[in-house]
Amino acid sequence: MSMGEDKLKVLLGDSFPVITCSHKRQGKVATAFTDKGFCATKKLHYYGVKVHLLALKRQATIPLPQYVEVTPASVHDLTALKEVLEEITADAFVLDKAYADTELSKQMFKNNNLLLTPLKDKKGWEAIFKQSEQAFNDLFNKAVATLRQPIESLFNWINELTHIQNASKVRSSNGLILHLYGKLAAAVMIMAGF
Repeated sequence: MSMGEDKLKVLLGDSFPVITCSHKRQGKVATAFTDKGFCATKKLHYYGVKVHLLALKRQATIPLPQYVEVTPASVHDLTALKEVLEEITADAFVLDKAYADTELSKQMFKNNNLLLTPLKDKKGWEAIFKQSEQAFNDLFNKAVATLRQPIESLFNWINELTHIQNASKVRSSNGLILHLYGKLAAAVMIMAGF
């Protein structure tokens, strides 16, 4: 980094599933916290919770978690983090397509925050208009995916280290809370060098 160059604060965000049982079974564990949901990345229906995470992008290493929220599996990512995204500040937020919301983007822009999400295809447009914008959309979406890649690496690292996504042996609400926050705390402590 050269002298005079400001360091940008970029927050990456996404969610990952914590599965208590298959969608084919009726979930009986921690029913106050869990329900049936769908993970688009894994193309998987499951019963459990989602862990929503915002993490600070760092140079040449995995991002540092800044905000964590746990919701039932059926809660949409945008619903879970919308209020938080409207309140906290960073130079840019790089999120997945689930957070592509015009109102949220405008509100964040008023707070001097930039929201970057992949562009969605415009419905109802004629093929000629879609083709003319396709090259730009493909390049922009590839750039956003490249910026988001470290959050996927963080999720993979946490899961490889703690097996947090498999909560099939949890038998109570307290057990699920311990499973989630204990494993997240252990991962952050290892990341911090303890």
